[in-house]
Amino acid sequence: MKLYNTESRELETFDPQGKPVRLYVCGITPYDTTHLGHAATYCAFDVLVRYLEYRGATVNYCENVTDIDDDTIREAPKRGTNWRDLGNYWTAHFMRDMIALNVRPPDHYPRATETIAEIIEFDRVLIEKGCAYESGGSVYFSVNSYPKFGQLSHIPKEEMLAIANERGNFPDDPKKRDPLDFVLWQAHAPGEPSWDSPWGPGRPGWHIECSAMNFKTFGPTIEIHGGGADLVFPHHECEIAQTVNFTGEDYFARIWMHAAMVGYMGEKMSKSLGNLVMVSDLLKTYAPDQIRLFLARHHYRKPWEFTFDEFRAEIAACERMQQAANAPSGDGAVMDVSDARARFEDALDNDLDSPAAVRVLCELADTLLEYSDAGRNVQAAQTWFRRAAGIIGLRLGAYGPEARVRAGWETHMMRFPTE
Repeated sequence: MKLYNTESRELETFDPQGKPVRLYVCGITPYDTTHLGHAATYCAFDVLVRYLEYRGATVNYCENVTDIDDDTIREAPKRGTNWRDLGNYWTAHFMRDMIALNVRPPDHYPRATETIAEIIEFDRVLIEKGCAYESGGSVYFSVNSYPKFGQLSHIPKEEMLAIANERGNFPDDPKKRDPLDFVLWQAHAPGEPSWDSPWGPGRPGWHIECSAMNFKTFGPTIEIHGGGADLVFPHHECEIAQTVNFTGEDYFARIWMHAAMVGYMGEKMSKSLGNLVMVSDLLKTYAPDQIRLFLARHHYRKPWEFTFDEFRAEIAACERMQQAANAPSGDGAVMDVSDARARFEDALDNDLDSPAAVRVLCELADTLLEYSDAGRNVQAAQTWFRRAAGIIGLRLGAYGPEARVRAGWETHMMRFPTE
């Protein structure tokens, strides 16, 4: 299997060699979920997990929730609530959408506020090693202390600040030594939640949360780290800098995978722009299989623009696949799917090329219906067809999501009470 590594900018062979695959994917900041851009990202990594399992690998999957963040603190009073209730409400909403879309739940679902002790230890060690400094009750990572900063994004140093400023950096913070330095621990501000620390009350910075949750779950290194392409810089760049300087390892993740952005009405689909297509709204009219098939038609790494015309075109294809999966089997010659299976596996082995894999399944659906009409024995072919369609999350007429999907997400949901 070959996967594109953002860090090397190359397709790299990925072979678990019989070892569990430790996968960490950055999760939601819980407000205004789940839009189609979210769904595209988490469904893409769902396909990755399902395909690795199909190939016989054991996947140990962690996805986090950033339940304390500038955004949740800012949004909560606007909506007449507090940051914790806001986070619980929208996280539970996100989980219900994931259940509806038949997304395999992560094995671990940590929340940042459960990792405060580990975050403080990260900060303390980074200060001891000279990579971070305390200033006015806050702690900052010194970007100049890490010469490899930029190794993931490949952004020239002179261009970093402008991009960081667009994505949450505060360059005019008088407590910083350098405008590009990023906060690890933020001193308490009036009206904000806070926790005790060696530097006074405060709360964690965004980037350190993922480093600490990842380390708490998996230790110093992992096989694959994923997320949306908008996280490459500064978020994932900062994660690398923090983590390798904390652990002393040469690397953090062997492969960095990033899902491309989804556009709508000429802009990137985002909360800030308000051009959101919500999964819950689509589910009022369309079946989960139709949404999953539509998402799988787009390669995870290529940006695309959502249109309802393109989306509605998938309805007929989805119905034909369901008919093929449930067509009557005759007692004639047994249908052979070995060629389709090889092409399907080749597609997903090639950087998770789900569009090519879907084309194989659509062609196979047509052949299944043709052979069924001719009285051929299609039972074994249908068994593999359902299994392959399951890799892209399809249920093909089965009632509701898989049992493991519902049970797994509902177990996680118990930690996010909404009443």
